[in-house]
Amino acid sequence: MKRDYILLLIIFIPTIILQLAVVPLVSFGAFSPDLLILLLVYFTLLKGQLFGTIAGAIVGLIFDLVSGNVLGITMFSKTIAGFVAGYFYNENKIESNTSSISFAIIVFISAFVDSFFYGLFIDNQSLGFLYIIFEQSLFPAIYNTILALLLIIVLPKRSSL
Repeated sequence: MKRDYILLLIIFIPTIILQLAVVPLVSFGAFSPDLLILLLVYFTLLKGQLFGTIAGAIVGLIFDLVSGNVLGITMFSKTIAGFVAGYFYNENKIESNTSSISFAIIVFISAFVDSFFYGLFIDNQSLGFLYIIFEQSLFPAIYNTILALLLIIVLPKRSSL
């Protein structure tokens, strides 16, 4: 278990840097891909709900510290996203959940939850609840789902870590 968290840090720290440095260059307006949620869902489907919840908290905390966000917002949203993705964990379906359309669906649900809770705590309350649902949650979730579909198509079948 300790090895899993070390591997998590080795993979997620460069991803956080990539998320902060490169992803803004490929954003469409306010919509940007969330590489962290893609990896978080993948690892959660490999290791389980508890691992995903803890991994979401660790990755979110590191992201908040590195990015200068208000401390705890990303940590909270990623923790919930990892927890939700963990509901889809099944030891007998790891391969099918990580390399089929199921992965994209789970990414959509987790990205929606992540973006929704993140949107609740940033300064958008004056814009309304529908704005948070559509602009802050639904469209980014669709964007990340498209990326997940591309990953399923482009990447060869993976072996579990």
